[in-house]
Parts: sequence; C-alpha cells; structure tokens
Amino acid sequence: MELKDLEIFQLVAEKGTVTEVAKELNYVQSNITSRIQKLEADLNTPLFHRHRRGMTLTPEGKKLLSYSEKILRLTAEMKKAVQNHDEPSGKLEIGTVETVYHLPVILSYYIKKYKNVELSLFTGVTDSLEEEVLNHKLDGAFVTKSDFHPELETYDVFDEELVLISDNRELMMEELKDEPILCFSNGCGYRARLEQWYKDQNITPQKIMEFGTLETILRSVAMGLGVSFVPKSAVAHLEQSGEIRCYNLPEKYSKVKTVFIRRADSYLTSSMEKFIETIEENKRFMHGHFNQ
Repeated sequence: MELKDLEIFQLVAEKGTVTEVAKELNYVQSNITSRIQKLEADLNTPLFHRHRRGMTLTPEGKKLLSYSEKILRLTAEMKKAVQNHDEPSGKLEIGTVETVYHLPVILSYYIKKYKNVELSLFTGVTDSLEEEVLNHKLDGAFVTKSDFHPELETYDVFDEELVLISDNRELMMEELKDEPILCFSNGCGYRARLEQWYKDQNITPQKIMEFGTLETILRSVAMGLGVSFVPKSAVAHLEQSGEIRCYNLPEKYSKVKTVFIRRADSYLTSSMEKFIETIEENKRFMHGHFNQ
C-alpha cells in the first residue's frame, strides 16, 4: 500500500467521482480506477459503492478514510519534523473571528520577519474555528471563549470589553431591548454573551438578523436597523464621529478574552513556534494601543 494510493482514495471519497480526481491530479481516469481497485484488492474489501452519479463510501471505506486521514497527517508532520530548520518555512493556516481588530499588528510583524512562510487566514465564528483546529483543518485560530476542549492548547492574547451599540439616537435601555439584534451566526462568542443577557433579563428578542461580516453589521446598526454587541475597540471611531452610541452591560457579559488555540498534540513546527512568539511579543503593544 502506497501513500499516493491513500491520497487518491481520500480525493475520490471527497469528490465522489473518478473524473474530477483525474482532472485535479492531471491523471488519466484509468490510472485512478486501477489504484482504487488495487487498494480494494490489497484490503480484500470493496471501499466504494459505484452508481450512475458517482461513488460513495462503503462502511469499510469510511473506516479506511478515518485511518488514512491519520496516516497522511502523521506523514506530513514527520516531514515537517525532519525538515525543520532555524528559518521557518512552509504553510501556516490560521483562523480568526471577524472582530480581532488588532490582528494586523501580529500578521504584519510576522510576515515581514518570516518571509518564507506561506501564511493563509480564514474567518469564522468561534465554535466552527475550534472544530476545524480539532480536526486538523487549521493549524491554529484566534477565538473568543473561556472553556475549551481538553485537546487544545490555549494562549491568552487580549482582554476585550464588549459594548451594546445602536444608531445615534439616544435610547433608553428598555427601548434597546425591543430592537432587532444584528449578529453573526450561531457559534459566535459575542452573540452567546448577548443572548445570555437577554435570557437573564427574561426577555425574548423580537428579531435576530444574521450577517457575514462585521462591516455590514456596523453599517446596518448606524442606519438604524437594530443593535449589536461588539468589541469597544472595533467601534471607537464610529462613536467618536457620532455615527453610533455605545451602552455598557454588566461585566459578566462584557468582559471577554481573545485566545489563540492549537492542538496540544500536534508537532510544534518552527513556523508555529515563531507565530506564538510573535503573539507574545506584541501583547504589550496591542494592550496599550487599543486601550488608549
């Protein structure tokens, strides 16, 4: 059994057709088919159901997929370990929630210093990012949460204060409670805090509107579409210009930490080690800059 056979097997499981895999790898279809058949012969079991629309995994195929993912992941880690040099290089895939306003400070410092690292950034909500780190789809992520899966290692990055925001009308708290909530999808740490506040007030929000980006949420709040719960540092400029108003909620709901997470059992590459060092080095600067 060759590693390439497992890679092809995983791609067929993902794509569902030999045709797509052949195109992606620039192979002839018969080569893909023969490799899958060889793998099935070696294991003495069918791995796919063949049908008109493509191929789907058999129960045995699903078992092999789980093992092959582990084997190929360990192979990649092995290569990183033996090729690890003083100068960080290779890919580093990092996730982040939309609202880490001071993230550019970390990224710009890191990219300028370690030019051989191919850094990719992906956005999402806390729960989905945590899941992707656990499933080895991301090397690490910036999230907002206080309790984590035991297989994750965490690094405190920044303490943040959340504020309830509305347009520039002067509204009483009772009026704010009746406004639509503008937020990210379920799994967002800020949304969970605000929903807990409503629950503790014995209030059911009249309307919840989900948005994909922070910019859209802020623009919609400024236009009077509803209220939102966001980091104070993200809206200080809008408050100063008079476009929005900020309202403080009790510390129980408003104090939140931004944390960097990675799998505790994953090999600490030099690129990741230097990334964590960069976070630590920039903590003091970020704290002073964003709390002025």
